[in-house]
Formats: sequence, C-alpha cells, structure tokens
Amino acid sequence: MEEAMRVVLGDDGTRRCWWCGNDPNYVAYHDDEWGMPVDDDKRLFEKICLEGFQAGLSWLTILRKRENFRAAFAGFDLERVARFNTRSVERLLKDAGIVRHRGKIESVINNARRAGEMADSHGSLGAFFWQFEGPEDFAGLQAQTEGSMRLSKELKRMGWSFVGPTTMYAFMQAMGMVNDHLPGCATHDRVAAARRVFRSPTR
Repeated sequence: MEEAMRVVLGDDGTRRCWWCGNDPNYVAYHDDEWGMPVDDDKRLFEKICLEGFQAGLSWLTILRKRENFRAAFAGFDLERVARFNTRSVERLLKDAGIVRHRGKIESVINNARRAGEMADSHGSLGAFFWQFEGPEDFAGLQAQTEGSMRLSKELKRMGWSFVGPTTMYAFMQAMGMVNDHLPGCATHDRVAAARRVFRSPTR
C-alpha cells in the first residue's frame, strides 16, 4: 500500500497519482476527467456501464476502446439502448472494437431500462447518484467504502447488474463524488476547487 500511495513525477514534469503512468490516454484522463464532478445523465450512465465492462480488466483497456463503446451503444443514449433486443446483443457480440462479453452487454441494456425508471422516479440520474457523495478530504486508497456499499445495495434492489461495491466506488471516484487524487498530485486541488463550486442535484 505504501508503494501505491505515491505521487510520481511524469515525463512532462507534472506530479500525478502513480496509477496513470505516462500513457497519453491515461494521463489525459487523469488530468482532465477523473474526479471532476459530473451530473450529466448520459455521462453518468456511460461511466457506470464502462465500469461494469472493466470488471476483471484494466481501465486503460476500456479507455482505449471508449469511442468504440460509444458507437456500439448509441452514444449511451438511455432511450435508444433500452430498446436494444436479442438481435442487438448478437450484433454486439461480433463487434471486435468492444469487450465481447454477453453478460456485460446484456447488463448495459438492462441498466438502461432501470436508468429510465430511475430518471422518472428521481428526476434525473444525477439526483439519485449524488445522494452518495463522499467527504471532501482524501481518506486513503480504498477498494470500497460504506457509501459505495450502500449505493451498490440500492442499485441491486432496483434491478441493476454489474454494480458491486468496488465497481461503484470506482464510479464515484471518477464522477467526482469523492476526491481521491493524492495530496501533492497537481490535479488534487483543481478537483477540490471544482467540487466546492459544483451544485449537486441533491442540494
């Protein structure tokens, strides 16, 4: 854990969380996206689906295929994905640009339908997910938290799939519901400032 809890100096002289290394895709994701607060329903839905696809894989694998996923799943438009059917699943299983896992593909379609129900009952996905916002301060690297366990349990109760507590914590980290950039990382303070001015849908 001590090895992981490090800020490292990138090739460009910028201090970053150790996990993004020097891969240009990962560096851009770390600097510009990871941890920035998001309440847009389409982006929230996309991210929760891609986190499900990541299970058992590296995030970099998914990140490199993200545009392929967007093309395959109609830009993660909730209403369009909710109308996918058995033929859609078979088509996607032949798409070499994405992760061809039947259970994960079917999960995206199921979750689109559940997300539609959530938007109807809560007003938006953002209004639901931001109820689980974490504390302001970095609390150390964790695989899951009490908040992610509650979120996972509630989503499963609502019929969602591939939403375990570890997957949900990764989702919360990425969407800015917590700020898990390491202290000393150049992006930590930018994310903290963005979170301070962000108006949560629940407020």
